[in-house]
Amino acid sequence: MCEATFIATVGRLLEPVAVPSRCLIVDDNHEFLVSAAALLSSQGLEIVGTASTCPDAIQQAESLRPDVVLVDVQLGEEDGLELARQLDERMPGTAIVLISTHSREDVTDLAADSPAAGFLPKTALSAQAIARLVG
Repeated sequence: MCEATFIATVGRLLEPVAVPSRCLIVDDNHEFLVSAAALLSSQGLEIVGTASTCPDAIQQAESLRPDVVLVDVQLGEEDGLELARQLDERMPGTAIVLISTHSREDVTDLAADSPAAGFLPKTALSAQAIARLVG
């Protein structure tokens, strides 16, 4: 392989992934909402809102029209998977990404049965990881 071909090939591999621009974060932990919003904002996502309950998340999603909604699988007494289904029914063009403190192995089957674009452990949350799932 000549050097120019190698550089062109490597350049394609390193092209930035398109990041969805508008994001709503749904989680029942206020500290996580604040830190996730700060992290994702610093990485180029526009955080248009945060919610900690299913009714608030649905209301905000319908009024704010985000590109992607991050939904905690376990929202206290509420069910994040059911919220994902409701959001998908009401806003079919909006990408949904499930998040959790649980490991990927613990959530894989649940996520597979949901309309979500995918799952991210909270420890792996980043704008690029979201872009890979929804892009």
